Order: sequence, then structure tokens, then C-alpha cells
Amino acid sequence: MPRFQPEPPFKHGTPPQTAVVLVNLGSPDSPTPEAVRRYLKEFLSDPRVVEIPKAVWWPILNGIILNTRPKQSAAKYATIWTPEGSPLKVHTERQAKLLKGLLGERGHRVTVTWAMRYGSPALPEVLDRLKAENHTRILLLPAYPQYSASTTATVLDQAGQWLAGLRNQPELRSQRSFADDPGYIAALAASVREHWQAHGKPAENDPSYRLVMSFHGVPKRTLDLGDPYHCECHKTARLLARALGLPEQQVLTTFQSRFGKAEWLQPYTAPTLTKLPQDGVTRVDVLCPGFVADCLETLEEIAQEVKADFLNAGGQVFHYLPCLNERPDWIAALADLAERQLAGWPTKAPRDDQGLAESVARARLLGARE
Repeated sequence: MPRFQPEPPFKHGTPPQTAVVLVNLGSPDSPTPEAVRRYLKEFLSDPRVVEIPKAVWWPILNGIILNTRPKQSAAKYATIWTPEGSPLKVHTERQAKLLKGLLGERGHRVTVTWAMRYGSPALPEVLDRLKAENHTRILLLPAYPQYSASTTATVLDQAGQWLAGLRNQPELRSQRSFADDPGYIAALAASVREHWQAHGKPAENDPSYRLVMSFHGVPKRTLDLGDPYHCECHKTARLLARALGLPEQQVLTTFQSRFGKAEWLQPYTAPTLTKLPQDGVTRVDVLCPGFVADCLETLEEIAQEVKADFLNAGGQVFHYLPCLNERPDWIAALADLAERQLAGWPTKAPRDDQGLAESVARARLLGARE
């Protein structure tokens, strides 16, 4: 078996191209147990995602989880599925199209596409296509605002494995995280202000109100081992609260999607919101700043399950604020992130130096005649 993939045919005179790839986590191809099983097997087989020795984890994954969880998860996916497919795929594709348009308006001649880390379109397949089209410069934009070894690092792992199989490698860059990016924070703050305009802004220091920022959870052990995710989540929450002018007592930062029996980052979202009515909190506005596109974890877990938990516990008003999705201010922030990473690459149309020189010569000639 050859060590390297065959190189695509090279056509002389073909100019090198630059590409931007927006990469998100992934989704099943359909809300069925079979599709969910395929997706979960790929996702939960990644040692970055589940840091349990393979000899211990493999029997649990294949003998228990993949025989029970797909049916349960498929039923949840069915409640959020759209005629166009998975919300995560729909939003990611739209974001890529809007990003391409805005970068084009700013004068960049780049290809913009999208890929998924798990499921389809698979990142290696997208990179293969770009290379075949003579893209010699590729920028990866993982859609994870806060860095974690179980998210951003998995994208870089897969991209690195792809590079390792190539004889003629392209240049590769990647955005690490953007937890404190001013444009990202501003877009989040604008979405909350718009929500308050529509549903009423809470009174200053109102003890019955909380703005809850729910981030995806990870095992606490990863924090102890040096993963910066926890700190970056709190940085985002702190900057957003500051931008909104909210006092500390009206803001909560929580972590959702706990899986298994091990301790994860706390406080946990669902138990925290279930307890809030006992403390006199009757209204919550909940957003998920760690997701830039709505998905199962936001639309089903938060907007359905956690909402029911809060209301059943005595809460009166629960509002879920959608992810940034296709907001123009978020697309502008995403374009800013891309432009900073593209710096130094020749992505803009070259100046017509010959035409400029001729214009200057004509101006000089006219000046001399006058």
C-alpha cells in the first residue's frame, strides 16, 4: 500500500487558490436509529472525546451504548428535524454561503465551503476536493468559540492526519478559538438586547430574574489536566455580562449535556434551573454561547427538556434565545476572524499596475500641455 495518496493531475497555468473551511461538529444524516448509530460510533470512538482506555471503553460503547442510545437519540432528533435536514447542517451551510458573499464584498477571491468533523460532509473529503481544485492555501475555521481538546483539537488532529498522507501538502492555518473576540461578544449582546426589546428588559437587580449562559459540558478531569475550556467559557460569560451591564447576581454560567457517571464541569444546567424557583427566580432567559448554530443540544435539550424542568419546578417564564445562526453581525464577526487569519495570503485581486502607470503618464502629459 503506498504511503501517500496519489496526487491529482496538475494543469500548467492553473493559478493556486485559497479556501476557507467552516468546520462544525456533525450530525446524523437522518433522525433514524441506524443513522444515529453510525454517527455516534464515529463520534464516541474518538479518543479525544472519550478519554477512557480503548480496552475498557470499546465493550461499553459497542455492547451497551450503541445498542440503546441510538433509538433514544433518534426520537430526540425527530423533534427538531427540518424539511431541509439537521438544523446544525442547515445553519452551517448557510453561514458558509453568507461568509463567502461577505468576503467577496470585501474584495477577497477565496473559496468558502463547510465540513463536519463527524458525519458528512466529512472534513477529509472536503479537503481532498479542495486540493484537487488546486487550493494550495487552506484556512480552517472550527465553529467552537471556546477551545477544548474534545472539539477544536479533534479538527486539527484530522487535518493533520490528512496532511500526513500527502506528498504535496498545501499551506494550512486554523483559528484556535474566539471566546473573547469583540465581534462575537457584540453579536451575542445584540441578540440579548433584541430579545429584551421584544419580551421586556428585566428591572435592575430584580431578584426574580436570571440570564443563564449554558455551555456544553466536559469531564472535570479535563480541567484538572490543563484543558482551558472552562476558563474560556467563563471569560465569554464575563464579557457578555459586562457588555449587557448585568450585575453578577442576575447571571448564571452553567454546563449541560453531562454523559456518564463521572463528575463534569459544574454547575449542571438542568439541576440548577430546577432549583431556581425555590430561590424565588420566576423568569429565566437562556442562551448557549458555546454553540454558533442551533442543534440538538440547544433546540431539544435546552428549549424543550430544561424548559419543562424549570416550569414544572414552579418557574413562570422561560425564554430560549436562539444561537447566532445567520445573524448579520455574527457573519461580519466571522468574516473579521477569517480576514485576520488570511493576512499575508494573496486573496485580493491584484492591482492593475500597468493601467495605473498609464493613467499617471496621461495625467502628467495633460499637466505638461497645460
